[in-house]
Amino acid sequence: MKKLFVMLLLVQASVIFSQEVVIKSLKTFTTKDANSIPVLSSPRDLLTIDFDVQAEYPPNIHIIFEFCDRNWNATDNIFLANQGQNTAYTFNYFSLPTTVEDAKYHYTNTFPDNDGYVSFPFSGKWKFYIVDSQNYDLIFAEGRFFVVKADVPLKVDIKRETLEDKTYFPPQLGHSNWIIVDAMPKEDYFPFFVDELEIVQNHLIDYSIKVSRNSTDQNRVFEWDGGSKLRFIAKDVFPGNEYRQTNLTDINIFNSKNVKAQFDGMEYSRFLLMSKRDNNGSFTLNAPKDMYSTYMNVTFQIKPPEEVYGDIYLVGAFNDWKVSQNYKMNFDGDHHELTILLKRGVYDYQYVVVNGDYSDVTNQNWFVLEGNDWQITNDYNIFLWYRDQEYGGYDRIIGYSKIQTR
Repeated sequence: MKKLFVMLLLVQASVIFSQEVVIKSLKTFTTKDANSIPVLSSPRDLLTIDFDVQAEYPPNIHIIFEFCDRNWNATDNIFLANQGQNTAYTFNYFSLPTTVEDAKYHYTNTFPDNDGYVSFPFSGKWKFYIVDSQNYDLIFAEGRFFVVKADVPLKVDIKRETLEDKTYFPPQLGHSNWIIVDAMPKEDYFPFFVDELEIVQNHLIDYSIKVSRNSTDQNRVFEWDGGSKLRFIAKDVFPGNEYRQTNLTDINIFNSKNVKAQFDGMEYSRFLLMSKRDNNGSFTLNAPKDMYSTYMNVTFQIKPPEEVYGDIYLVGAFNDWKVSQNYKMNFDGDHHELTILLKRGVYDYQYVVVNGDYSDVTNQNWFVLEGNDWQITNDYNIFLWYRDQEYGGYDRIIGYSKIQTR
């Protein structure tokens, strides 16, 4: 009888280890702000990692945290590996209602944890990987966040400017912001190693604006008085428009498995239209224990003006605002269309026109279908970088500010 019991356990374990695991609706945020990019700027701040799992049984997973350089490359410096406090082993989760399709379990956990398995001792960029507990090379999902231990105040000024080198029609297309940041590092910091300012607009982490000490771009200016005062200027930062938004929360309207992102169906250019207030690039989901908080096949459709040429890509809170091949819309000769699986909730998104290689930022036009105007709200997270010489050298955030424009 004991042998039979052991054999049954082994069989069940092998099934769990070999099962297919899919992570869905991954959201990373701080406990103080669920809609902004995750920035831990205070010792009291906690990081929340929230996601659904599609699997037959609760999977055996770990979450590994890695410190990165300013370009999101995981460091191989042993002094920065944070050994002993870089892996989470146990998690809070529960079964989703049986009415929820395409996912079975919901996980939500905060870090650093009370058990002391996870800490974030270094100021900078961090990644986490949700992995198989028996095979760390099997990565189910990953995410990013910032840890800020800043002691250099930043003075931020935003000026409205019209682009000088061209005549734009309509004039809104020429509207831009100049973001001017002054910093005076303390004597502890060698000014020459304070070498870059990074600006993240809303959730556009992959398209951040960087002003480097060695920049040759006339729109990215660094100034130093030879003493302790540093100035970084980012010119021609386009405000864009409020994002489009699909609100799938109403079960009376969105009451089937297959729905359209907009109840009216087809969308068009918003080049001269102001949209309603958005969530600055975030998304919110119905409560996970809500019996109607299920997944739907959501179809996005847009018919661009005839004078707009190129491929159209869908970007939004559901794909980390990345222009990627998986979100290239299909063109049928009349309009562009793409169907994706989304959980019931509210999502910000927009359309990007691409001519050429989609991975080349210079081929991407984020404004021709969406518009550009000062009369909108944007979040700007601003980070000041320092090439710290400790621990063999690493990238460290020493200044931080978050501002909102309107």
